Amino acid sequence: MPETVRFAPSPTGEIHIGNVRTALYNWFLAMESGGRFLLRFDDTDVERSREAFVTAITEDLAWLGIRPHQVERQSARLAAYDAAADALRAKGLLYPCYETPDELERKRARQRARGLPPVYDRAALALDADARAALEAEGRRPHWRFKLPAGARSWEDRCRGPQTVNLETISDPVLVREDGTYLYTICSVVDDIDHGVTTIVRGEDHITNTGVQIAIFEGLGATPPAFGHHNLLTRSDGEPLSKRDNPLSVTRLRAEGYEPMAIASLAALVGTSHAVEPIAEMGRLAAMAPLASVSRGPAMFDPADLVRLNAALLHGAPFEAMAPWLAAEYGADDPVFWETVRGNLTFRHDVAPWVEIWRKPPALVGADGVPLLDAGERAVVAAAADALPAEPWGEETFKAWTGAVRAATGAKGKALFMPLRKALTGREAGPEMAAFMLLLGREAVLHRLQAAARPVGGAA
Repeated sequence: MPETVRFAPSPTGEIHIGNVRTALYNWFLAMESGGRFLLRFDDTDVERSREAFVTAITEDLAWLGIRPHQVERQSARLAAYDAAADALRAKGLLYPCYETPDELERKRARQRARGLPPVYDRAALALDADARAALEAEGRRPHWRFKLPAGARSWEDRCRGPQTVNLETISDPVLVREDGTYLYTICSVVDDIDHGVTTIVRGEDHITNTGVQIAIFEGLGATPPAFGHHNLLTRSDGEPLSKRDNPLSVTRLRAEGYEPMAIASLAALVGTSHAVEPIAEMGRLAAMAPLASVSRGPAMFDPADLVRLNAALLHGAPFEAMAPWLAAEYGADDPVFWETVRGNLTFRHDVAPWVEIWRKPPALVGADGVPLLDAGERAVVAAAADALPAEPWGEETFKAWTGAVRAATGAKGKALFMPLRKALTGREAGPEMAAFMLLLGREAVLHRLQAAARPVGGAA
């Protein structure tokens, strides 16, 4: 059956790779079932919500390949929450309470001292109209609690199997603050009912909240959706990620040059029975059904894995996938160039110096003024220029050529190959020299060899 799912971030910060995990698992359910993905901004926190974060979250999701079928804002749905609260009041399920935070904390302290769970004692239910009026005359304004039913609520979790929450160990939750604003708990339920959400996928930190929300669904006369609670992505110290972890925000990772599928692969696969490997296509990642294979333990995030995945995706990327970007950024349209240098890239921007080296002979003097090649290396390069074969060249050209240079100079190993690499690229590491030689062609190779064989600045 087609699934209707939702991703509901608060626009109070940038989303991070842990949020991406939740968004992807919901997106996969919508993709695989032919259903709908709802992006809902939980923006009722007026003081902390920012339009800039709404824009950033929308752009980050689109960059990852997640394009919602519907976008909603809780700030535009206050009338719906008013109606739901009134309905709960009419049923006697939402009741006013007048305790201050200090009074509630003293109650909890007394309960803990007696060895009792610090659960709200429902003292407010004993207040009659006169008592409530007297409290309000003192200037107190009520907050409103939902009266939880007795017993427990259970469900078959799509990640964790059978789950049960004993509601008798939980305080009646506050749904409406003293200032009349609503908490997430009721807003989320009302939205899920009105938008026809069939499955809620979120982090395991919401399990207790799910037991409470099932009771609220029932209180509003609605059938609860299915639930799935995945393990949380944590930092190397075991702490969960938060919006304060700016280095791990998608916006920051984008700016640093990470590929969207590197982030998606890690976010979806870490902490599952699947190997954490680079998956180049979202459809293939969705088909792996990582939600069904999440483990019970935390999913530890290692930044080194993200770097590894990013490099692997670039190493395997075909020219056809990169051609539009190469053309737009560097005016490079040669597939041989991409196939030659891609194995040396960790990020896309690493290609820039290789474009320059490909197009322009390297500098033969370092920034410190020291010649790049010493006299012995220049001698090897001179012999290489003399031995350079005529075109056409093929896959065996480099081997035959370096064999001839070895025979002429006696140089081998690093003493043979390093001078040639310096002469052709100006670097001590880089692409396979056989491929780079073919990329340059005989005329450019000969020109670079001859220039490198000459002393620089009168050097001996």
